[in-house]
Amino acid sequence: MGPQKTQFPPVAGVPEMQQPGTGSEIRDTSLTEAVATLRKRRWVLILATVLGASYGAYKAYTQPKLFGATATIQVHNGASNAYRVDSSGDYGDDQTTKMNTEVAILQSNALLTTVAREMNLANNPDFFGVEGPIPHQSLDDPNVHANVVGELQGSMIVSLVPRTEMIRLTYYSPSPKMAAEIANRIVHDYIQRSYQTPVESTRRVSEWLSGQLEELKTEVSQSQEQIMALQRKLGTLGYDSSHNQLQSSLEELLTAEESAKVARITAESRYRMLASMDPNTIEDSIETTPGTAPGELNTLRTQLAAAEASYAEMTATGGLGANNPRAKELQAQMAELTKKINEEQGRLEIQAKENYLAAKAAEDKIELELDARKAEAYQQGDDIVQLTILQREFDQNRTLYDGLKQRLETAKVQAGLEASEVDEVDPALPPVSPTMRAASSIILSNIVFFLLGGIVIVFILEGLDTGLHNIQEIETVMGMPSLAIIPQSKRTNAEQTATMSTAQRNIHVLTQPKSQFTEAFRALRTSLMLSTAGKPPKYILFTSAMPSEGKTTMASNLACILSQSDARVLLMDADLRRSNIHHRFGLTGKLGLTTVLAGTSTLEEAVQHIPEIPNMDILPSGPVPPFPTEMLGSETMQKLMEKLGKNYTHIVIDSPPVLSVTDAVVLGNMVDAVVLVIRHGKEGKNVMRRARDLLSRSGAPVAGLVLNAVDVKSPDYYGYYGYSGYSYGNIDADSWDTQTSAPGKRGAEGKAKQ
Repeated sequence: MGPQKTQFPPVAGVPEMQQPGTGSEIRDTSLTEAVATLRKRRWVLILATVLGASYGAYKAYTQPKLFGATATIQVHNGASNAYRVDSSGDYGDDQTTKMNTEVAILQSNALLTTVAREMNLANNPDFFGVEGPIPHQSLDDPNVHANVVGELQGSMIVSLVPRTEMIRLTYYSPSPKMAAEIANRIVHDYIQRSYQTPVESTRRVSEWLSGQLEELKTEVSQSQEQIMALQRKLGTLGYDSSHNQLQSSLEELLTAEESAKVARITAESRYRMLASMDPNTIEDSIETTPGTAPGELNTLRTQLAAAEASYAEMTATGGLGANNPRAKELQAQMAELTKKINEEQGRLEIQAKENYLAAKAAEDKIELELDARKAEAYQQGDDIVQLTILQREFDQNRTLYDGLKQRLETAKVQAGLEASEVDEVDPALPPVSPTMRAASSIILSNIVFFLLGGIVIVFILEGLDTGLHNIQEIETVMGMPSLAIIPQSKRTNAEQTATMSTAQRNIHVLTQPKSQFTEAFRALRTSLMLSTAGKPPKYILFTSAMPSEGKTTMASNLACILSQSDARVLLMDADLRRSNIHHRFGLTGKLGLTTVLAGTSTLEEAVQHIPEIPNMDILPSGPVPPFPTEMLGSETMQKLMEKLGKNYTHIVIDSPPVLSVTDAVVLGNMVDAVVLVIRHGKEGKNVMRRARDLLSRSGAPVAGLVLNAVDVKSPDYYGYYGYSGYSYGNIDADSWDTQTSAPGKRGAEGKAKQ
């Protein structure tokens, strides 16, 4: 079984790492980081300043002598606007827009082309600032035109005089006479244009309006003819009369249809009743003629009843009875009355039927007439809609025609009144002296411009840089605290090394006890001793991401620092592929860790000593084995680690790089603390993240990282140690360090304050 692994709390004296973005994260402000970035790459800013000053001096002392001629004009609405039909101007009340428009016209391509053509500037050597004749050029050539107009626009400055209606035009040229002539010519052509352009514009508008009026006149005539033809189709009374007449006719027919329907229903009811009822009750139940009594039928029935009564009385009183002549006469009378009654009843029934049929025929005829009128109304409705559309088109065309005709007459009157009145306040005069910018102003502006460019380049380089340059970046990327920062060691001269042993030449803490280098290792010792809860770590493993990071130097020097107290320390070289520790101390590498694990030698035979450090033993790596990783991960290695733990206070192990081989990952599960060594400015972010991930996934107890070979005078680390410049005087550093660990604590405290 291997030694018990211990979970490590945050290192004392070192700021605890926080997740990015948390409120408790300790970091510099953005402004401080920006200043640090500029200081780190100050050579870029220095180069930019030198280039800006050089280029500015070149521009200042090689600038051409230019003469500026200035002309001033006034643009306003003159007396001609009093005759306008419409007093509103083109720009309304926005005088600023109007003046800016006039400035743009003065700088326009068309106006400057006219000036160049009139003055033949394409063939004028004074215009180009050259001596002697130049080859003939045509302004119609696009290249020549672009060159000449571009020169005019680049040499001319047009500006508004504040709170006035005046415009100041300045032209710069190597020739003072040419400058004045061009400025005056531009003003002259601009004034001419201000009068000619409105006249031409009005003329074009008048021509267009005339053509539009002819088209509208034709359309109005055609619309009027179509309206008249449709009115004739609808009737001579026109649209309104025809519409009212048809409407009245439809209303009358609808009324008549209702009356006929009522009459037909009444006649049909009377007929059906007379045909189905008892003849004897006809006179009692229904009127034979609407509004009159059934007089004749009632009279006949009365007479029949009287005759029947007389006949009954006569036959009842005796006498001849039925053979009585009077009785026979009454019988004949009753028979005649009965016949007449039957005839009258038949006549009434026939009369009711004829009345019903007449009412039915009248109703049918009215309905036919109504249907015909409805069809006529529908047809007339389509014509009325078409007439309405034609009438609307006619009114619109007529209104537009009248408006355009009035506008045309107005345009003819306003043809010469649209121009703004331009007065030449001050003509351009040939300048006496050239106009040149101050050399200091040119140099300063170029320095500022180049310096701003340098600042941009600095931050671009900083963004593209994937290296790790300061402890804040490393801690953020690695997600682990820094145990110490090891500065670059000072080299000893040849005279001093001549009298030193191999260990003293390679292990600087032995020969430089008062240096910052040695004090950094004391701070590392303090951080490691306080990195575990309860007791200091016994097994300490040093590894790195890639080779040449300085892990062997870290392990050797830390082992020497640990052995300066009463502790017994073993320095083990577990880099079985590229062993180096025995060379650092001038020892032999024939026996070592591999021979112990292979069983060809004992631990006592392989462990070596040096007189300079009595409390420290060294176990070299030994011969290179065929399978280093399997040997380090064997059970024999675990038993050896347990045995060493009983004999030594601390075992410092130097292992291979974690990204090269897996030896460090295997050993990481057998130790109490793993220290990752990073050489300042050597590896990038991706390499360090990969090393961190490998150690984290393996479960190795990573105590933190050590930044090696740091220039403490650089802006990123200046003042990192709080004891910079501190002197020990005549105190023996070794004996003092043995008695107390105050220097190491002070170094850690100074680092923590940063």
